[in-house]
Amino acid sequence: MINYEYFKPESLDEVFELMQQYGSRAALVAGGTDVMVFIKQSNHSPEVLISLLATHRMLEQSKMVKNDLTALHQGASQVGSVQVRNVGTLGGNICNAAPSADTAGPLLILDAVMVLQSPEGQRRVPIEQFFIGPSETVKKDDEVLVEIEIPAEMSRFKTAYCKHARRQAMNLPIIGVSVGVLLEGDVIADSRIALTVVAPTPIRVPQVEAFLKGKPFEEAVLNEAGEIASSPECCMPRDSVRCEGWYREEMVRVLIPRVARAALGP
Repeated sequence: MINYEYFKPESLDEVFELMQQYGSRAALVAGGTDVMVFIKQSNHSPEVLISLLATHRMLEQSKMVKNDLTALHQGASQVGSVQVRNVGTLGGNICNAAPSADTAGPLLILDAVMVLQSPEGQRRVPIEQFFIGPSETVKKDDEVLVEIEIPAEMSRFKTAYCKHARRQAMNLPIIGVSVGVLLEGDVIADSRIALTVVAPTPIRVPQVEAFLKGKPFEEAVLNEAGEIASSPECCMPRDSVRCEGWYREEMVRVLIPRVARAALGP
């Protein structure tokens, strides 16, 4: 066991004071479900842990999130187990930047904006620009993710998230599909499509969104959207130890219409 100094600051000013005081000797800990594993598996052993907290379980139990931001509720509800969700956080899930993050796809289709703060001030980064590679983001070392903004108009969209995994247990997704649909009558006025795991970062699929706009919400249209999403122009799913690329490609084709229907409900 390694002894750490553990701080639970009560304000951002205190967070920045601790970061400046300890510099590279400190690590920010949200829930710690990823940070502690990284520390154990690497030679990186910070002397100080600085705690930040807003858990998945809070999102899972929020009626507002469930009703108005359904995909985010579904994503947060499928992170690990209840024990993990009690300590793991939305900010940690996003800043860890795993291609398989369950909340990344939902936040992409909700047009989320990451609010980053440093001692020099704040900046706002659309989530589409936040991820730059596996476990890499544009967040600087002296910045803290302090807010995740979701435009109020996104509550008009019907959304859903599907985590496709090998078994119904604690498992990372083979593929994650998030869909948001805004209907005017029976016509798709707007849509948002996001995929996780198929690329080095979570991605939006603008080609499918453009295709769906103005189309009737019907089976043939949704199936064609799945075909477009699975084409090489939109995604070229990678092979991994958990799944081969051809299977991910097939599941993109199948899941896009399925998740779109789920977004609209029974």
